Amino acid sequence: MSASTLPALSDSALVIVGHGSTLNPDSSAPTYDHARAIAERGIFREVHTCYWKEEPSMREVLWMVESDEVFIVPNFISEGYFTQTVIPREFGLVGPVTERNGKVIRYCQPVGSHPHMTDALLHRAREVAPGVRPAETSLFIVGHGTNLNDNSAKAAKDQVRMISALGEYAEVISSYMEEAPLISEWANLASAPNVVVVPFFISDGLHSYEDIPVLLGIEKEGGVAASQAEVFRRNPYHLHGKQLYYASAIGTEPLIAEVILDQVKAWYEEND
Repeated sequence: MSASTLPALSDSALVIVGHGSTLNPDSSAPTYDHARAIAERGIFREVHTCYWKEEPSMREVLWMVESDEVFIVPNFISEGYFTQTVIPREFGLVGPVTERNGKVIRYCQPVGSHPHMTDALLHRAREVAPGVRPAETSLFIVGHGTNLNDNSAKAAKDQVRMISALGEYAEVISSYMEEAPLISEWANLASAPNVVVVPFFISDGLHSYEDIPVLLGIEKEGGVAASQAEVFRRNPYHLHGKQLYYASAIGTEPLIAEVILDQVKAWYEEND
């Protein structure tokens, strides 16, 4: 999607909401990076970020906004507790449109639910394994997996279904850290000689730096913390007779900035 397909937004503000973390300084980095990339394009009058676990908070950020029209896009993988309960509560939203304190607030869907997330996943998969034929590759989309959040697993399965329908990869598999099919069983699940693993998370953190590498067998449990990005620079790994390529979290993909803009456009298509 190009900026030219968006409605006139030069008098509007964009607020991108991230989870943030008091423990992981990298948690807010993708949200900030996407906001900066969008701001540089001059589509909106102003672009802000806010977080659940960092500053500025959701309750604070609207005091920083000068525009009378505000678009809020959750930088989350799926619909769930945060997008359906926490964000509406913190912003005082009553639906897709809320008029409050002289502002019109338009609430968009989270980035992970947009079909163009597929483009970002495919770009990341091709980028991490250059020159490797998709037809000879098993592509894994890895989620956390838990009974507490069925929506994140559904989001991963939706992406697997859409990528599989393209017929580009030998197979596309959704797998999880804590529920079957387990990513620790990747060698038994993959039938192709090449394997690409993309974590379906917004940011790189404990899961992508340490937990998943241990489950894949490319890092030792309790070892040095993979030097963080170093775990992504050692591709390919040769294990179980296969070549394995490990990508950083999909939320760090620069194309997510386009998906954020897509969700603003989708708001107009669904509500105007």
